[in-house]
Amino acid sequence: MSDTPQFGTADYQHVSGGHYCKTCSQAISGQYFRIHSAMTCPACAQKTGGQLPTSPRGSFSRGLLFAVVGALIGMALYSAFGIATGLEIGYVSVAVGYIVGRAMLMGTAGVGGRRHQIAGALLTYVAVSMSAVPISLWEMAHEDNAAIVDMEDPVVAEAASDDVVQEEHAGGLGGSYVEATVFLTAVGLVSPFLGMSRPVSGLIGLVILFVGLRITWSMTRGNGVEISGPYRC
Repeated sequence: MSDTPQFGTADYQHVSGGHYCKTCSQAISGQYFRIHSAMTCPACAQKTGGQLPTSPRGSFSRGLLFAVVGALIGMALYSAFGIATGLEIGYVSVAVGYIVGRAMLMGTAGVGGRRHQIAGALLTYVAVSMSAVPISLWEMAHEDNAAIVDMEDPVVAEAASDDVVQEEHAGGLGGSYVEATVFLTAVGLVSPFLGMSRPVSGLIGLVILFVGLRITWSMTRGNGVEISGPYRC
C-alpha cells in the first residue's frame, strides 16, 4: 500500500465516546434532547418542536366536553341497539370508541396527547359499561308489565301493597332512589366483567371492548412525537 496521501477521498469517523445528533449528525456537547429516545441536538429538537401543532388555550377542556357528549351518544346507540334487538352485541363497542375519539379531536382541533388518551379511554369504557343500565331497566319494565296481569288476583295485590308500605317505612322514597342510583351505577361499571359468567361470550365481549378502547387511544394520540429533555452529556 502506498504511503502517498490520498486527497481524492476522505473518511470521517466519529471520535470514540463522542455524542452526535441522530438528525443532523453534528457533535453534541453540553446539552441535548431526545426524540423517541434518539439523542438530538437542541437546534434539531427546537426545529422539530416548532413543526408540531400547538394546543390552543382551553382545547383540552373543550375536547373533554365534546368527548362526554360523544360518550352519551355512544351509550344511547349501544342501549338502543340492545333494546331494539334484545341482544348485547359487543361489536358496538368499536363504534362507541370511534365516536368518542372523533368527538375529542373535534373539540381539540386535532390536537392529542397522553391526557386526551386517558380521558377518551375512560369515557369509552363508561359509555359501553353503563349502557347495561338502560337495557336492564327496559327489561325490568317489561317484566313488570307482564306481572300486572297477576295483580287482578286480590291476594297478590294485597301482598304487593304490603311490600310497598314496608319499603316506604324502611327508608322513604328519597333514600330508595339514591340507593338505587348508586347500585345501578356500580353494577353498570362492572357489567363487562359480569358477562364472564358465560366464559366464551364474556371473554369475546371483553376483547371487543378492548378493541374499542384501543381505537379511542390511537385516535387521541395526536402527532405521536415525543420530545424529552434537556439532558446533560
